[in-house]
Amino acid sequence: MRIAIIGAGAVGGTVGARLAHAGHDVTFVARGASLEALRSTGLQLDSVDGDLHLPAVQVTDDPTSIGVVDVVLVTVKSTQIDTVAPTLRPLVAAHTAVIPLQNGVEAGAQLARVLGDDQVMDGLARVIAELLSPGHVKHAAVTPILEFGPRAAMSANAPARAQLPAFANALTGAGMVAILPDHMDRALWEKFLFIEPLGTVGAATRVSLGAMRAVPETRALLDACLAEVRAVALAAGVQLGDEAITRTWKRYDSLPADTFASMQRDLMAGRPSEFQLQTGSVVRLGQALGVPTPAHDVLYATLLPGTQRD
Repeated sequence: MRIAIIGAGAVGGTVGARLAHAGHDVTFVARGASLEALRSTGLQLDSVDGDLHLPAVQVTDDPTSIGVVDVVLVTVKSTQIDTVAPTLRPLVAAHTAVIPLQNGVEAGAQLARVLGDDQVMDGLARVIAELLSPGHVKHAAVTPILEFGPRAAMSANAPARAQLPAFANALTGAGMVAILPDHMDRALWEKFLFIEPLGTVGAATRVSLGAMRAVPETRALLDACLAEVRAVALAAGVQLGDEAITRTWKRYDSLPADTFASMQRDLMAGRPSEFQLQTGSVVRLGQALGVPTPAHDVLYATLLPGTQRD
């Protein structure tokens, strides 16, 4: 398949490296230090599923130089979506599927406003990875799982739908896991249920998941945040049952003790983060839908001063 990976960070680097190694025509769109690193030394993936070093990869900072592709995988941070969306037009034809892999729940709608409802899917990635340096990714846990599917606004006969089984086969052939859920909106919110409390409470406590889950008071705070995210999802019309929280706790308790969420790492390092599109989304959506979010209100106010550079 012809695939454009927008962003060469932790998720884009991990997934793109596997797809390229499997023989697909993968081009990364990157800028700055990432562009220079990929051009000069390629892509290094230190992975629990086996290390990879791709000494030469296709990379550019100009999407117009790539041409039309089958799949556009958008892996930049949620805060970059509005800026990136217009630049993707040269990559997109009627058959092209655009799949965002952000941690929030709004990226698909943002991209569709620019690229059209019949091109843009919803998607998510489940993987524990971090960018050690430009062109060097550490994939510490969880074989990459990508879930993706049509948004409700996509027409039933949109040609881009044909890319779904083909891309799923490409992912599984590259050693990853592909899931085409019946209800993509529910899958998005289940991912958000997992990542947002972990990142928010982690950023406030500044400790690893192992330390958070070992302290009863902090476990209770995580639980309160989980309950608030579920309540907002229900008010938005997404049916998340009690079992969604139970499954999330099983995942929290099974992950390595030294796990840090990406938003937490960014906030602790003073980097731009997805704070407004994770913690901020819960607070804003709660207010709009009439759902109280007292734990998030306090955590948002606590973390906000340190994010004013974002």
